Amino acid sequence: MLSILGLLAAMACTKKDTKFLITENGIGALSPASDLNDLEAIFAQDSIVKDTLKGALGSGTNKIMVFEKGGAPLLQLTPNTDSIPGIDIVRVLDKRYATKKGISLNSTFKDIQNVYGIKKIVTTMSSVVIFPKSSTLYFTIDKEELPASLRYTNTSIEAVQIPDDAKIKYVMLGWD
Repeated sequence: MLSILGLLAAMACTKKDTKFLITENGIGALSPASDLNDLEAIFAQDSIVKDTLKGALGSGTNKIMVFEKGGAPLLQLTPNTDSIPGIDIVRVLDKRYATKKGISLNSTFKDIQNVYGIKKIVTTMSSVVIFPKSSTLYFTIDKEELPASLRYTNTSIEAVQIPDDAKIKYVMLGWD
C-alpha cells in the first residue's frame, strides 16, 4: 500500500503545469473550442478586460485582455465574428508562456529556425512576421532588431537577413 501511495505522489510531482503551455490546440486552458462566455471560468484566477468602446458602438468586443490578479498582462484575445462567439487570434504577452519546444518571448530568431524551420516571412511597416513550418503559431520581430539598412524598407526580407539574435516581440496563435 505504501508503494502505491509513493508512486501516486511521484506521478503528481512529475505532472507538468500547463497553465503557461502553448500548443497548436491551446494556450493554457484556452482552446479553439473555447466560447467567449467561458472566459470568466477559464481565467477565474485572473482578470478579464474587454474593449468597451466598440461594444458601446454596437458592434461587439474588439479585443479582450487577460491580466494576472497582480496586474501583469498575460494574453490579448481577438474574438471571431461568427454567430458562435469564439476566439480567432491569441497574442501572448507574458514571457512565462512557452511552446512544448521551448519557444517563448525570451527566444530569438535562431531558436525559431532551429526548432520549427521557416515557411514564410512577411514584411510589414514596422516588423517582420515569421510563419514556421507545420504550425499555426507565428512570431513577430520588430524591425529595430534588423540591420539599419532594412528597418525602413517594405521590400521582402529573407531569413538570411535577420540576425540570429533578433528577439521575438510577439508570439501569436491563429485559430481560423
